[in-house]
Parts: sequence; C-alpha cells; structure tokens
Amino acid sequence: MSIRVVVADDQELVRSGFSMILEAQRDIEVVAEAGDGAEAVAAVQQHAPDVLLLDIRMPVMDGLEAARRVCAQSCCKVVMLTTFDLDDYVYEALYAGASGFLLKDVRRDDLVHAVRVVAAGDSLLAPTVTRRLVADIVRRRREETATEVTPQRLDALTAREVETLRLLARGLSNAEIATTLFVSEHTVKTHVSNVLSKLGLRDRVQAVICAYETGLVMPGAS
Repeated sequence: MSIRVVVADDQELVRSGFSMILEAQRDIEVVAEAGDGAEAVAAVQQHAPDVLLLDIRMPVMDGLEAARRVCAQSCCKVVMLTTFDLDDYVYEALYAGASGFLLKDVRRDDLVHAVRVVAAGDSLLAPTVTRRLVADIVRRRREETATEVTPQRLDALTAREVETLRLLARGLSNAEIATTLFVSEHTVKTHVSNVLSKLGLRDRVQAVICAYETGLVMPGAS
C-alpha cells in the first residue's frame, strides 16, 4: 500500500520539486498539492493522506494554524518545512502536534526517509537539532509560564515504561532501545504505545517534550 502524501508550500518550484522526488518512489503517492494553509487543511479533509508536508510560512492561513487544525481533526502526520532550523514557529508546531520538521534544503534521500519514518508512526527525533529544539521548547515554556516540574505525571507508567521514555527522549530508535533494555523490538513498541496511551500523547515527539517537562530528561543531557 502506498504512503499518501499532501505537499503544501506557497513556492511552486519547491512544492513541485518535493512532489517529483516523492512520486519517483514506488511506495509513495502525492495525492494533492496546496499553495497555502487553508488549501492544505482542505486537501487533508478531502484526500485523507498519511503525511502532510507543510510549509510554516504561507499566505491565507500559516502552517502553524494549519498544523493545529490537521492534528486536531485527523490522524494525518504533519512534517513542517522551514528555511531556518531555529524558526520560532517550529516550537509551536511541535506543540500543535507536528511529528517533526525538515529544512527546505533537505537532501533527496532524507526527504524520502522522513516521509516513510513518519508514515510508520515514528517521529523525526534522531537528528541532534531536533533534540535541541525539544529541550529549548521546554526551557522557553518554563521561562514564560514559570511552570513547575511535575514528575507525578509519570506515576501512571511502569518502571520499564519510564525507562523506555527516557531512552526515547535521548533520540534512540526502537531497535536501539531494544538493545539497551535487552528486550525485543516488539516489546519496545508495546512500551512506547503504552506510554503514549497512558500520558494522552499524540506521538513520540510529544512524548519527548513530556520527558523534558517532567524533569525525566534534562536539557543538555546525552
């Protein structure tokens, strides 16, 4: 079964370029393109794609608001596209439910890999820059709201689920977590699923944010 993708960017050359790269893959189908956020939301409603590649800066409705609506109204995974790796909107996008982000100068192979990873239910956590962003998100939120660390939120988790969350927050893949905990990859998937369910989280990115917010992992920790 093909991975269904919507590509949303107000720059036609960027949009068509990404679409051509993805369409060249046997397992990926671009079902629609959109030139602004409102069109992106409508395309998701009409075509029910697996993944939405969504530019942050767009007319009519920006990518941030579009991400909020798509994540709230569907199971479609959202990957934000940005020109700058420290664009402030990226922080808000991750809180809105986006599964990760890509720079617009992403390599062809990395773009394809990202779509496959997100469609499989994973998130773009491996790159160091993403972990830095998540840590910075939490730091900013605490400074702005004076939010206290609330480790009690993790009380619903078993000891093994807490350890799984800790390793996930460090950017480890399921296979790497399995090796570290000496369990099967299937068991890790079960632990991750339980973590998301018990904490009411959409995906692994939000789980990582939770790990930082509760003090389970500290910014700067490896």
